[in-house]
Amino acid sequence: MKRLHIHVSVENLEDSIRFYSQMFGTTPTVTHSDYAKWMLEDPRVNFAISARGRATGVDHLGLQVERPDELAEVAGRLAAAGRNVLEQKDTTCCYAKGDKAWVADPQGVRWETFHTHGESTRYGEDPIAAETPKVSTVPASACGCSANAR
Repeated sequence: MKRLHIHVSVENLEDSIRFYSQMFGTTPTVTHSDYAKWMLEDPRVNFAISARGRATGVDHLGLQVERPDELAEVAGRLAAAGRNVLEQKDTTCCYAKGDKAWVADPQGVRWETFHTHGESTRYGEDPIAAETPKVSTVPASACGCSANAR
């Protein structure tokens, strides 16, 4: 079974933890001085935020898989779709150890597919994430929406 992953870069971690805890109706599963994560079942999502000096907004999207064969399957589908897939084995990122496959969709949205197989006491770095394009943010006014209509 797969789980949707969303990672948002935030300016103020404490304010964001308060907001998302209220929105999700629960506190984070993992909390560090620069990172928080909610492993939600309804909806089935791994929602993470971090305050690490990147531009604020959606950092990347992804699929978290439960088994290594699922990672190979999804990475294979991404490659078959004609995208360059950048793979990482035994990497440390977001206080976890795992294997990953990164790709940018045709619009430049970064997607991370990963299998976590351990925890880490450090955030780690993800050099491939820095090489793939960042999700672009569009203001609500650009789509004809107003903040009140959402």
